[in-house]
Amino acid sequence: MNRSLLAIAVLAMAGLAGTVSAQSNVAIYGITDAGLVVEGGGPAGTLTKMTSGVESASRLGFRGKEDLGGGLSANFALEMGALIDNGNLQSGIGAFGRLSTVGLNGSLGAVNFGRQYTPYFKAVQAGDPFVTGLAGRATNLMSNSGTRYDNSILYTTPNLGGFSANLAYSLGEVAGNSAASRAYGFSASYEYGRIVARVAHHNANNATDTANTKNSLVGADYNFGMAKAGLAYAVNKGPGTLDSSDVMIAVTVPFGANRLVASYIRKNDKLVANKDADQVGIGYIYALSKRTDIYTAYAHINNKNGAVYKVGNNTEAGSGDRAFNLGLRHTF
Repeated sequence: MNRSLLAIAVLAMAGLAGTVSAQSNVAIYGITDAGLVVEGGGPAGTLTKMTSGVESASRLGFRGKEDLGGGLSANFALEMGALIDNGNLQSGIGAFGRLSTVGLNGSLGAVNFGRQYTPYFKAVQAGDPFVTGLAGRATNLMSNSGTRYDNSILYTTPNLGGFSANLAYSLGEVAGNSAASRAYGFSASYEYGRIVARVAHHNANNATDTANTKNSLVGADYNFGMAKAGLAYAVNKGPGTLDSSDVMIAVTVPFGANRLVASYIRKNDKLVANKDADQVGIGYIYALSKRTDIYTAYAHINNKNGAVYKVGNNTEAGSGDRAFNLGLRHTF
């Protein structure tokens, strides 16, 4: 879809939102986020740039809900990525590549179809004080074999006394081999008082069904009131070059309109090369209002035995082993 056609589609959806709201409650939402990023420790030296989506990826989305009666409702979501620094669409994920779903929600839970987040990624994100954004994001070191998957079915249970779970299945759509490119996973969480515990697993086959990648995670958070502390442990198995474990220690300290976040992550490479790494990250977010905040963060990775992990942010992979962020985020 070229830019002119996409612009027409956006305007049409915006106009449609007003005409169908009486029937299905359509909303337009989004995030605009841009910041200064300084990266160091890369092979080409220090890099200073303006980046879109440092804390949260910039986006424009449409979502709607229709009451079907009897406690059942239909819903949809269409979400595109935008780059605030240059006005382009986020490349590599399609026009509505951030999210494109349709589903049903009722007393027995919710089921959604389309392109959506994997339960494993959402579990990692829930335990990460940086919410997989800023320089200190967990996914700089913690393995993740898929943030989103196409052709997926996601079932979410209702909240049952603090327990909830997600089950996902992604069709590989390879003729003659239903297991090729197939992926599936689950997550579950239990909240009791000040404690939240979670487990997650993800299994993804390659395009020829000759190998697969597995990620498994357990974690818990405890809210002390003045601060929240978390611990997560993950095991990663894959073909050839993936046999590792990850440990994350996380801290969040909210005070007034301020939030201080920090984490330590240890990557233990169990292969002969033993390419371990450690990351330390710290960040500060100040809420100017309920919808606008300013942020700053710094993270450094200590790579060992030839490891080449890089410090990125929500939108970019990064170019070196350390980075500094300073920016502004607005949600609508």
